[in-house]
Amino acid sequence: SMPFLLCLKKKKSPVPLGRSIFQKHTPPIQQNYQALLESCLKNKHLFTDDTFPAHISSIGTGALLKKLPQNLQWKRPHALHKNPVFYAANRKQLDLCQGLVENCWFLAALEALTFHQDILAAVVPQNQSFERKYAGIFHFRFWHFGEWIDVVVDDQLPVNEAGELLFVSSVYKNVFWGALLEKAYAKLYGSYEDLQIGQVSEALVDFTGGVNTRIKLAEAPPDLWDILTRATYSRSLMGCQTHLGVYFPIVSLSCMQTTKVLKNGLVAGHAYTVTGIRKVTCQYGPENLVRLRNPWGKIEWKGDWSDSSYKWELLSPKEKILLRKKKEDGEFWMSLRDFKIHFVDLVICKLTPDLMSQEDGKKWMYSLKSGRWVKGSTAGGSLGFCNGNFWMNPQYWLHVLPVEDSKKSPSTCNVVISLMQKHSSKHRNRAPHLFIGFSLYKNTILLPFSPEQYQESNRKLPPRFFTRHQPVNKHQVFLDEREVTHDFHLEPCVYVIVPSTLEPQQESEFILRVFSRKHILRIFNNLVDNIFLVQVNGFFISSKEIVDRYEGKIWEDFFTKHFEQVMACNPEINAVQLQRILNNICWRNFQSFRLNFSLDSCQGILALLDLNATGTLSIQEFRVLWKRLLFYLEVFQKRDTNRSGKLDLVELHAAVQETGISLSNEVCNLMAIRYGDPDLQISFESFVCFMLRVEIMGEAFRNLTQDGKGIYLRESEVKAIPWLS
Repeated sequence: SMPFLLCLKKKKSPVPLGRSIFQKHTPPIQQNYQALLESCLKNKHLFTDDTFPAHISSIGTGALLKKLPQNLQWKRPHALHKNPVFYAANRKQLDLCQGLVENCWFLAALEALTFHQDILAAVVPQNQSFERKYAGIFHFRFWHFGEWIDVVVDDQLPVNEAGELLFVSSVYKNVFWGALLEKAYAKLYGSYEDLQIGQVSEALVDFTGGVNTRIKLAEAPPDLWDILTRATYSRSLMGCQTHLGVYFPIVSLSCMQTTKVLKNGLVAGHAYTVTGIRKVTCQYGPENLVRLRNPWGKIEWKGDWSDSSYKWELLSPKEKILLRKKKEDGEFWMSLRDFKIHFVDLVICKLTPDLMSQEDGKKWMYSLKSGRWVKGSTAGGSLGFCNGNFWMNPQYWLHVLPVEDSKKSPSTCNVVISLMQKHSSKHRNRAPHLFIGFSLYKNTILLPFSPEQYQESNRKLPPRFFTRHQPVNKHQVFLDEREVTHDFHLEPCVYVIVPSTLEPQQESEFILRVFSRKHILRIFNNLVDNIFLVQVNGFFISSKEIVDRYEGKIWEDFFTKHFEQVMACNPEINAVQLQRILNNICWRNFQSFRLNFSLDSCQGILALLDLNATGTLSIQEFRVLWKRLLFYLEVFQKRDTNRSGKLDLVELHAAVQETGISLSNEVCNLMAIRYGDPDLQISFESFVCFMLRVEIMGEAFRNLTQDGKGIYLRESEVKAIPWLS
C-alpha cells in the first residue's frame, strides 16, 4: 500500500500559512471543456460528470427533497424531445419557467441579461448544440470572487415519470439552455438546494462581474428618475423585490408550487426585472412609468397602468399603441410612484461605475485585493464594539488622484468601493453571511511612498489613529449580505480603507474592489511590527517581498540568485543546507534574535515537508516553510512578553491558541515536555518544530478520516507515524 507521507501529498497540498483550522473558501473544480469534449468525441461516448453526478446528492439534503416526485429520473434532452435545441436565438424574451427550486432571483437576473446579448453570450457560449460536435457536455462562464471561471456539466437533467423537467424549463419544450445553465450554477454553489435562497444582486454580479448599487425605495433619492434614466442608457442591469405583504395562495401548475399573490397582482417577496422606463404625456401632465417583468412569464400587476387600466385612455393613440400590450406574458407598466410604494428596493448592477457620477463614457480604473479576517490576528471587528482591536483589521492604502480631463470641478472624484465576503463551505447556503462593512479614513499624513519610505509607509496605522480620527463614512452600514457597496465623492488625497466584520474574532475571506477614474490601491502589512528584513549573502531583503511578490519561476530565480552559494551544487536543499540557511538569517528588526536550529531539528523539518520522500526540499517546499516561519515568528514575538527568547507553559498555551489550533491542556503539557528544556521552556526553534508537527498531523487526520471522528490505518501507514510524531 501507499506510504503514509505520499498519501498526504496526493490528497492535499501542505497546510496553508500558519493556520490549520481557518476555513478557506473552497474554489470550484476547474475542468477543461475543450479537452473533455474532444476526448468524448474521439472515444464516441457521452460525457458523465462525476464531480456533479446525476444523483440525489446534487439536488441537496434539505427541504427541496420533500418536493421531489417518487420516481425521479435523470435524462438527456435527446430522450425528452425528438429535436432538442440548445438556444433559440430568435426568441426575444426569456421564456423560462421556474421549477421546484424557489430561485426567482436567479431568473430575474437572467431576464435582465437577455437585454444585453453580448453579455449573455459571454455567460452562455453560443457555439454549443445537440447536433454538431455533440457529446453530452456543455459549459457556462460565471464571475466568481474576482475571476471568470468555466463550469462544465453533462446534460443529464432531473425529470418526473412523465419526462417533465423538475427545475427550470422553457416554454418551448425543446429548448434546454436554461435548464443546463441552472445546473451549472447549482454546481458552482454546491447543489440545486443552494439556489433556494438568494438575491437578484448576487446573480447579477455573477453574470457580469459588475458592481451593485442598492436603493431603498422607501428612502429613494429625489433624483431617482434621473438615476433610472442613466442606468437604462448605460447598459446597467436592474432588478427589484416586492414586500412580503398579506397574500392569498394560488397553486401554479406550470411552476409546480404555491405562489403568494397579493390582491394587486404582485407576488409577495418576489424578484422582478426592470425592463424599461418611459415618460409619457397624459391629459393632466407628464407621468413617469417603469416597465417590469415577472420571471415566471405570468401573473401581473392589476393597478394603474396595468394592461387593463383606464389610464391608457389618457394617452395619445400613438403612445397607447406603442406601449400597451394586452397579453399575459408577465410584463407590465406601473407609475414610478406606485413602484416606490410596492417594491422594497432597487438593485442596479453597473458594468462601469459611472452611473452615480454622470461621467458617462469615461475610462475607469479597477483594483481588486483579496484578504481575510483571522482570529487573534486580523479579525478586529467593528469600531462599535469598543474592544480596542479595530486597528488589527486589514488596512488598505488608497491614493485618489485628480483627473485632468474632467469637465467637472477637480475638487471631488467619484469612487466606488465594494466589499464581498466569501463563503467557506462549497455549499452556498450552509453557513449564514456575516455582518460586514468598511470604514474609510482620510489620512493627509501618508503621502505617495518612495522606496526609501517603504518600511514606514507599509506599516498599519496604530490604535491611537482610530481613536483620534473620524471615518469619512460616519454612519457605517454592516449588512449580512455577500456584498456591501458604497459610492463616495472624495477629494484627491490618501485614504485608508478598513474592512471588518461587525463582531470581533469572526473569520472569513473577502475581496475588496475599488473603482475610480484614477487611483492607487495597496495593502498595509498585517501587523505593525511584521516587516522582517532578512540579511542574505550580505544584503537585506524584505521577508514579505520573498513571500508575496515572487511566484512560480520568478520565485525560483529570486531564491537561486540570493542563495546561490548553497544552491550551486544541487537545486534541492538537504538538511545541512537547510540548517545553514536558517541559522545565517539576520533580522534587522530583532538584531539580538538569532536562529539556532540543530541538525536534528532540520532533519525533522525535512521529514515533515519533504512529501516526495527525496530527503531534500524543493524551492517551492522551502517557500512553504518560509511562510510558516514568518507566521510562527510573529506569534512567538507577540507571546514572548518578557523577551526572554523562550515561552513558558502559559505563554505556550496562548501562542498555540493564537495560531487558531485547539489543543487540550494535557496535550500542550506533553508537547512542552517533549520539546522544552528541563524547565519546560520552549525556544523558537522548538516552537517551529512543534507547530509544524501539530499542523501536519491535523491535516493528516482530516485527509484520512471518513467521519471526522477517527481513522483506519494500514500497517505500513502506522509505521510511517514516527516520522510525523
